[in-house]
Amino acid sequence: MTIEPLTSEKKTRVAQADEELLASLGYKQEFKRAFTPFEVFGIAFSIIALVPSIASSLVYSLPYGGPVSMVWGWLAASVMIMFVGLALAELASAAPTSGGLYFWTWTFSPPSYKKVLSWLVGYANTLGSVACIASIDWGCAVQVTAAATIGSGGNFVATTGQTYGIYLAILFTHAVVCSLATNVLARLQGVYVILNLILFFGVLIALPAATPTEFMNTASFALGNFTNLSTYPAGFAFILSWLAPVWTIGAYDSCVHISEEASNAAIAVPWAIIGAIGISGILGTAMNIAITFCMGTDLEAIVNSDIGQPLAVILFNSFGQKATLGIWSVVVLTQWGMGSSIVLATSRQVFAFSRDGAMPFSNILYRMNPYTKTPVNTVWFSVFIAALLGLLAFAGEAAIAAVFSLSVIGLYIAYSIPIGARFLFKGHNYKPGPFDLGAFGLPVAIIAIMFMTFVNVVFLFPTELAPAVADMNYAVVVLGGVMIGCLIWYWFPKYGGVNWFEGPVVTVNVLPQTAHTGDIPWPNTCTLAPMTTPEITEERRVRIANADEELLASLGYKQEFKRTFTPFEVFGVAFSIISLVPSIASSLVYAMPNGGPASMVWGWLAASIFIMFAGLAMAELASAAPTSGGLYF
Repeated sequence: MTIEPLTSEKKTRVAQADEELLASLGYKQEFKRAFTPFEVFGIAFSIIALVPSIASSLVYSLPYGGPVSMVWGWLAASVMIMFVGLALAELASAAPTSGGLYFWTWTFSPPSYKKVLSWLVGYANTLGSVACIASIDWGCAVQVTAAATIGSGGNFVATTGQTYGIYLAILFTHAVVCSLATNVLARLQGVYVILNLILFFGVLIALPAATPTEFMNTASFALGNFTNLSTYPAGFAFILSWLAPVWTIGAYDSCVHISEEASNAAIAVPWAIIGAIGISGILGTAMNIAITFCMGTDLEAIVNSDIGQPLAVILFNSFGQKATLGIWSVVVLTQWGMGSSIVLATSRQVFAFSRDGAMPFSNILYRMNPYTKTPVNTVWFSVFIAALLGLLAFAGEAAIAAVFSLSVIGLYIAYSIPIGARFLFKGHNYKPGPFDLGAFGLPVAIIAIMFMTFVNVVFLFPTELAPAVADMNYAVVVLGGVMIGCLIWYWFPKYGGVNWFEGPVVTVNVLPQTAHTGDIPWPNTCTLAPMTTPEITEERRVRIANADEELLASLGYKQEFKRTFTPFEVFGVAFSIISLVPSIASSLVYAMPNGGPASMVWGWLAASIFIMFAGLAMAELASAAPTSGGLYF
């Protein structure tokens, strides 16, 4: 069991494999790979940030169906979002590069379309990411003003100008923090995850305990009441309520944009995407259930309160002024961390797009700060564009609300094209990575694209039927303006991108390598077009197999089994043994008689939390000494 030297060697091999895989895609290693798999997950999970995100988006679900939309709308949307995540995870495992979406589009599209499609995807991704910054930081600014309103006893109500000033201050702090070195930013993700979990479980446990009887709701109301405060028919209102979960469980492509800073990216990035979506879907449902039980029945009063944040009103009714301010300050801090993570991810997307010459001022944006070794210019550029987008607030509430829709629509356009191109176009050299859905890849992609297309159409509708000019959904104006503008720039005679844009620019030439052993260094020069990776990928698999065999040998065992289980199939073994529906069918007799619904829901949730601690402790041992003997070994 003296495996430290081999563990160190294995880390070296993983780092070397990461660099070789990136080189096979045409890029040299420019970032320091300081993000661990947990920290890669952390960036997606901290951007999702359940409690502050629910606080920011509850105004888009509560009026459009009340409890039914909050609970069942969240759950339904979460299932569909998982299909999108699975499709993206496959691509992220095959080609983990910061360019991600537009790089994949270039790779999978035929020669006649690849330039214009990758151009469009790059701009849609950039727009969606910047809109994410704007929506998150505007939400944070509104939360600050809500705290001021609560603290003043309702005497202070912020003007648009004051809120915008707070918004600019938040953007500035994010730009400063995200200009720091990679290892600092990586460690912050762990802090953000812990802060999110403390806030989540603190509110989940304390809210039902503190809520006065007058605000407690029955199960029939909390899980079955449908109150539509909008002018839309009930069915369409329910669909519109999906903006809350789709916006909250979004921007998980942030993991992709830090691929070049992640260790073992081909495995870490896809599992970070899946983990963030799955955990957020489940925990978000639990939080919405807790809120619907504790918010009272006067939904109109909650929505129209001067506080301006429905969740703040609910917390105020349950905890009173002082305790609410204490909790709300943690909500604001967590939302701030959420904004920090999305600025980080967006700056890497802009850096990657500038590296390929597609952004305005690419020669300035594609620069690595010599001191921090991070793209500081793209950080400040992203924040500056978000500041301009925030000016929509002065056009009215509907205009700034459009930023939330815009963040979803822009990203979903960017997600849909590479996912569809992989299966629609032939002739490309797709080689699956360690995360591979196999035969399920196509049906998952079809469901994901249908869902994203449907959502994009729905989220272009205004918040009310027959709206006035001020109440229109301005997402279509901004989206249309940017997309038309980028196409005009692409096709512009003589100076347009069609004349000079060549897609992903190779920054390193790669020669096929034979497997090497010992301390032979990876060469700095070689030659190969991007994404012709079968030999490189196969070598990487051989190295991983060798590392597995060496680790097993260090534990005293020879390799006797054939290693045919992919990470997804290993997960499948555990998940199929758990087998939720038949297991619940077998064990419901032990839960229902001993507390009824409370035991079935809250008992399940409480036990799941403690089981996760047991799982984390066992996962650590399994990672250190992965052998079939396991526990007794």
